[in-house]
Amino acid sequence: MIKNLTELFNIPELRKKIFFTLIIIAIYRLGIAIPTPGIDGEALKMFFANQNNTLFGFLDMFSGGALNKFSIFSMGVMPYINSSIIMSLLQTIIPYFEKLSREGEEGRKKLIQISRYGTLILGIIQSFGLTFMIQAMRAPNGNPVVLDPGMSFQLLSVLTLTTGTVFIMWMGEQITEKGIGNGISMIIFAGIIDRLPGAAKNVVLLLQSDGISLLKVIITLAVVILVTALVVKVEQGQRRIPIQYPKRSSTGNMVAGGQTSFLPIKVDQSGVIAVIFAISIISFPITIAQFFPEAPMSKHIFSLWQRAGALYHIVYGLLIIFFCYFYTSITFNPYDLAENIKKSGGFIPGIRPGEDTGEYIEKIIIRITFFGSIFIALLAIMPDILRSTFNIPFYFGGTALLIVVGVALDVLSKLESYLIMRHYDGFMEQGRVKGRYFSTK
Repeated sequence: MIKNLTELFNIPELRKKIFFTLIIIAIYRLGIAIPTPGIDGEALKMFFANQNNTLFGFLDMFSGGALNKFSIFSMGVMPYINSSIIMSLLQTIIPYFEKLSREGEEGRKKLIQISRYGTLILGIIQSFGLTFMIQAMRAPNGNPVVLDPGMSFQLLSVLTLTTGTVFIMWMGEQITEKGIGNGISMIIFAGIIDRLPGAAKNVVLLLQSDGISLLKVIITLAVVILVTALVVKVEQGQRRIPIQYPKRSSTGNMVAGGQTSFLPIKVDQSGVIAVIFAISIISFPITIAQFFPEAPMSKHIFSLWQRAGALYHIVYGLLIIFFCYFYTSITFNPYDLAENIKKSGGFIPGIRPGEDTGEYIEKIIIRITFFGSIFIALLAIMPDILRSTFNIPFYFGGTALLIVVGVALDVLSKLESYLIMRHYDGFMEQGRVKGRYFSTK
């Protein structure tokens, strides 16, 4: 496999794509280190030190650690994701957007352009809320986070944060077009991976200070490895529906034999998209409460939305299940698929072509999505429950694990396809890496 990895750089086009992706990610990580003017960095760091197990800590993970520095990229990709969710919903309820989604490449370009404008508008709104929240923050010692709050700070922060979000959106699109993998997913992936060395360092320090036992560390690592293997298995798991094509006459007296192919339906059609959508929705009340941080209702929302709370876990899990079904429904139409199979002369053994085939495929999708969505929901909320039960002193969430594994599989799949097209061997001696294109469109 190491030999095959080195062969990646023997393909000029692929080598250029890899280096381009790495350069864009490096620029993104550099931007995370640039703070917004007017912030007391030490006070902000002290505030977020107590927020690891809250929704603020979770959102900080998705911003790649930018939020706890209040950097120019503090909002990360959330406005873009929220805009994409809105566009997906509009395609299902407004005929104009549904028509655009069926117009091929031209329609897709128009939807992307509308999503960009939506990202700008949502970025302005969310940056105002985040700015108001930051102004009200105080470190545990009572020091304010903002050195000189007021109108000038608010306008400068809104301009800086909104520009940063638009720039991240542009970088993500550049990776998608000229690099490897889906750009937005790669940016989230890079932010999560960047935190792993720090987490490992914290574990070593805790071991040295007897803050955690060696046995607990070994058990935790074993669980992480086991769950990672299970995630890979589920992400690549699929139900294969046999499709039979009848015999066809060819030239002369020759008759071509019937063929059997398979329609693969993945156990987890949505991948990380359902999780990302759920996070965007569950953070919406926080976004609204940011505008009025001192209001009793806002404080009540902050209290309810603590990640250790039962309400958070229930709502988060249900949203993941909902978006697993929602994303599958807008990307996989069983009746259109059944019609295409019928037109090509194929059929599922024992099932009548046409509408009956569509109903049969739909039933399979509903059942298999149920088990896939339950697995994703449990994976997302169980680490929080285990952390509160066994007091594991470092963060490694199931959501982060799902994103890392999903994006890694997708990138490996694309790299392997380049190798195979250039007549090289794949990464594995047997089988192929099955990936997924992570798109929020």
